[in-house]
Amino acid sequence: MVEANHDGEFGCTLKDLRSLMELRGAEALGKIEESYGDIQGLCNRLKSSPIDGLSGQPADIENRKTVFGQNFIPPKKPKTFLQLVWEALQDVTLIILEVAAVVSLALSFYKPPDAEREHCGKAAGGVEDENESEAGWIEGAAILLSVICVVLVTAFNDWSKEKQFRGLQSRIEQEQKFTVVRGGQIIQIPVAEIVVGDIAQIKYGDLLPADGVLIQGNDLKIDESSLTGESDHVKKTQEKDPMLLSGTHVMEGSAKMVVTAVGVNSQTGIIFTLLGGGEDDDDDEEEKKKEKEEKKKQKKNKKQDGSVENRKKAKAQDGAAMEMQPLNSDEGAEAEEKKKANLPKKEKSVLQGKLTKLAVQIGKAGLVMSAITVIILVVLFVVDTFWIQNLPWVKECTPVYIQFFVKFFIIGVTVLVVAVPEGLPLAVTISLAYSVKKMMKDNNLVRHLDACETMGNATAICSDKTGTLTMNRMTVVQAYVAEKHYKKVPEPENIPSSTLDVLILGIAVNCAYTTKIMPPEKEGGLPRQVGNKTECALLGFCNDLKRDYQAIRNEIPEEKLYKVYTFNSVRKSMSTVLKMADGSYRMFSKGASEILLKKCYKILTANGELKVFRPRDRDDMVKKVIEPMASEGLRTICLGYRDFPASEGEPDWDNENDILTGLTCICVVGIEDPVRTEVPDAIRKCQRAGITVRMVTGDNINTARAIATKCGILQPGDDFLCLEGKEFNRRIRNEKGEIEQERIDKIWPKLRVLARSSPTDKHTLVKGIIDSTVAEQRQVVAVTGDGTNDGPALKKADVGFAMGIAGTDVAKEASDIILTDDNFSSIVKAVMWGRNVYDSISKFLQFQLTVNVVAVIVAFTGACITQDSPLKAVQMLWVNLIMDTFASLALATEPPTEALLLRKPYGRNKPLISRTMMKNILGHGVYQLIIIFTLLFAGEKIFDIDSGRNAPLHAPPSEHYTIVFNTFVMMQLFNEINARKIHGERNVFDGIFKNPIFCSIVFSTFVIQIVIVQFGGKPFSCVSLTIDQWLWCTFLGFGSLLWGQVISSIPTSRLKFLKTAGHGTQKEEIPDEELEELEDMDEIDHAERELRRGQILWFRGLNRIQTQIRVVNAFRSSISLYEGLEKPESRTSIHNFMTHPEFRIEDSEPHIPLIDDTDAEDDAPTKRNSANPSNTTPTPPSPCPSPTITAAPTTPVSPSPNQNNNAVENSNHLLPEGPKSGTPSAPGSPLHSLETSL
Repeated sequence: MVEANHDGEFGCTLKDLRSLMELRGAEALGKIEESYGDIQGLCNRLKSSPIDGLSGQPADIENRKTVFGQNFIPPKKPKTFLQLVWEALQDVTLIILEVAAVVSLALSFYKPPDAEREHCGKAAGGVEDENESEAGWIEGAAILLSVICVVLVTAFNDWSKEKQFRGLQSRIEQEQKFTVVRGGQIIQIPVAEIVVGDIAQIKYGDLLPADGVLIQGNDLKIDESSLTGESDHVKKTQEKDPMLLSGTHVMEGSAKMVVTAVGVNSQTGIIFTLLGGGEDDDDDEEEKKKEKEEKKKQKKNKKQDGSVENRKKAKAQDGAAMEMQPLNSDEGAEAEEKKKANLPKKEKSVLQGKLTKLAVQIGKAGLVMSAITVIILVVLFVVDTFWIQNLPWVKECTPVYIQFFVKFFIIGVTVLVVAVPEGLPLAVTISLAYSVKKMMKDNNLVRHLDACETMGNATAICSDKTGTLTMNRMTVVQAYVAEKHYKKVPEPENIPSSTLDVLILGIAVNCAYTTKIMPPEKEGGLPRQVGNKTECALLGFCNDLKRDYQAIRNEIPEEKLYKVYTFNSVRKSMSTVLKMADGSYRMFSKGASEILLKKCYKILTANGELKVFRPRDRDDMVKKVIEPMASEGLRTICLGYRDFPASEGEPDWDNENDILTGLTCICVVGIEDPVRTEVPDAIRKCQRAGITVRMVTGDNINTARAIATKCGILQPGDDFLCLEGKEFNRRIRNEKGEIEQERIDKIWPKLRVLARSSPTDKHTLVKGIIDSTVAEQRQVVAVTGDGTNDGPALKKADVGFAMGIAGTDVAKEASDIILTDDNFSSIVKAVMWGRNVYDSISKFLQFQLTVNVVAVIVAFTGACITQDSPLKAVQMLWVNLIMDTFASLALATEPPTEALLLRKPYGRNKPLISRTMMKNILGHGVYQLIIIFTLLFAGEKIFDIDSGRNAPLHAPPSEHYTIVFNTFVMMQLFNEINARKIHGERNVFDGIFKNPIFCSIVFSTFVIQIVIVQFGGKPFSCVSLTIDQWLWCTFLGFGSLLWGQVISSIPTSRLKFLKTAGHGTQKEEIPDEELEELEDMDEIDHAERELRRGQILWFRGLNRIQTQIRVVNAFRSSISLYEGLEKPESRTSIHNFMTHPEFRIEDSEPHIPLIDDTDAEDDAPTKRNSANPSNTTPTPPSPCPSPTITAAPTTPVSPSPNQNNNAVENSNHLLPEGPKSGTPSAPGSPLHSLETSL
């Protein structure tokens, strides 16, 4: 004891406890006996009492925290702002811009001697003013500045997202409470407040927050798979295995334990420390735990102080080897991430899939445009200078020329910057983060961001009954006792006193002691129900019978209960055994009436005596009592007891079947759980929004049907199924007892109520609906659950909702969204927010694409015609900032409206950009282009100013171009208002003031624009404009609102030619080989294939020429016929680029070009010909098949989800006149190609 004194006066040190917790089973018991005598001794050393717990004095609690540590695991450090800035700088386009800007800066300081200036061509001369040429550095500096702006904005967004996520985390952690005994009182404290020495009460469904030793338990079974990987439940008893570990789940029973290790010293904590700090993402915890399962087997050797005492050498090495793997955390983590990315748990969310594809395509188009722009500018300049003006290349002029080339390059890069919609991911993030924040207010605590958006696509909700659809405030309203059915709670005088005593005793001891009825919080309120609600109803029944259950509990404390069989989903009943004074035993049971009545052989009569209870009487009772109760929506519970006389000796308690039989029925009660008032309305909304609500409950079928009718899940006169779990299982299984998808498909579309269902039934149903292919699109299923056993179904569902109040920790771990008020109507709110996210993204896309199209075309044509982009680099970056960052903020924060619930879910195949949106994009694009080109080529005449076209290199900014730029921005501003509506509504101002963010952004953009134009000067290439010029610019901008009305008058149905973009794809349209490849991908994209089709047409000409040349070469060369066809070098680079349209951003594994790939590309040009509409000649079978054909069948070998090997199959399905064969015969053969080219 002496040396322990410095350790806070406790009888054992942190080290002792840690070494104790590393032992299991018999070893641990031996250690406890050897060191502490028994568990009581351990409690005494920790200065705690198994009955009264800790004193709860703040000083003592603080002391314990300092000596034994706190119960929380320090999280991994968040990324600092600077790290985020550095990450934002990694963006390729930005790097290109920075390089260009630096080069431009360097060159601007070089001045060739004046004498030679004239020799360098017209464009270089003409700089009259000295100080003008000195301002050449401004452009470079301005580009750098605007890059910095973009980076800071991006980094700030990431940072705030991270911060929100942390807030969310801590909120989830704070909400978790645990029951402990302090100062003899049972109280709930936050998990982080638990200290060593606390006496914790644990019950079914808990996730243990700390390590401990069992003091007293009833039938306790624990699932330790998160630590050991063994899926069997471990039975914990004081005699065999009293060690309880943090992070494990209580699967049944209840117990008390003394806490021996918390925080980083607990088993979960030790693992986390090895992983280098906690993870920031809560579901990583699970992954990491799983990752450690194997390592856990060597847990015994993992003392961190490295003490080698009872360690065997071999074990130590083994342990060390195991430890090394997680410690190189970066690579380990990345590998984990990769693995995680491939986990089939949840596919990438629908929206992300569509967006990534769209962004890639737009980016590629932009890349092509910018490359062409640069090439044209360079060619024009060279032709003009060296050919038309006929100048020699002079050494002194080189810097001047380079300056031109750099300028052209910068223009090209800016076209690219404008074309790449880097605002897309930003818009999604902002929209989701904003929604998540607001959903908190609607009682939805979102744990996984994408769940919020998936919810908008939900087509089915499988809901629990108790607590979600009903109030979860149970009351006994009817009873059958002493041979009489009372329609309301009977007066105590009407019941024989002997029966009443047995009834009250049975209820008092056979309800969990954690369940109690507390006085109301407010005067005149309802009494508070704590613990299991069904048991609360029974305790309330005691109070209604004017008896006090607490007195009996004080007389028989929990320690004196001889044995408890706790409730679980298999037993569906709970029993408690008391040892009587004379050595006999009495067992009280309660449970679902249809189950317990089968076990009853006697019943108490009207005068309190026993009477035989035959099966015939039982059927009578079911008909006369139980069914009438159930049809009123009551849950029926039977209470019974059984005596084991002392003469028979002690029964074998483990043989449950012999114990739980021969009962005497005391009474049957009907418990009502009233439907929540707001639920029928919420369900009506769901049905109107095209979402089917199904009820899955453990109650009997009559109760379930009654409540489903009250809620409106079942409408009278509808043709729908209500099944019991048994019947459901019988219908979905074949003779061998295996589940068949076809059988489920016959049932689920009509199934509305599944009663008496087990957790596996729920999981089977959810899986069956998700995997079903009957409906035209895949069903998106949301599931609500509260019990531990709902875990699998919650994980399987697209979106899992856990109950925040009634839910167990296990359910919350498996869920995506936690309903903090356990209310079904909050789910409807989640649907609304989910749909709103989808719409916000579409609004943003509609706006973004209009700007992209216009800006790229203007820069491109302007550059080609006037050899200088009308919109300068810095101006482009400003436009880019408006479009991307500000617009995503403004449009992504639109609040949802009830109108969102009036349409059917979009489903997985709905394109992001609908026909209406395409019409708006093209319509506004046309308007803006007309205005801009008019201003560009006739502006000087209209406004009577100098023309800004063909200005020399360092010319001062012109009014002309300033007006063009200003009008362009004004049109974007007004178009932003147009973009608020995407379904072709006329009133674009509808509800605009409900969104203050939108108003303030549009207004501030306008103000900044004024500042830029009036005072931007040289860096922004602007000149200050007069009032009437400003008015004209604004008027032209305002015109886009009027034009918007014109566009919305054109019915979309007329414009058949409009393509939609950004969809998922139906399976039927894709040939088989391609499907095999796509197994690893989530969705397939039409737009990708549209793009392909264009490429095929575009390159058909090129291919023809190529093929002819190749064939000629092949014939010319004396070598084999096919040599020329197989040489990969013979592909042209541009073709090469286009047959590879997959710069897949979302590839989980790096794409390694296999030999197979080069093969495929080589094959592509020749293959494509075979799909020509012009290919009217039937293709002759090839004399000897070329080896290249193997590319198609071997495709699935390639690890990357590239689709380019199947160019042919695609074209077959896209070109209506093409031959419809699966693969054209031997497309590689030169004869064939000849045939085609002829």
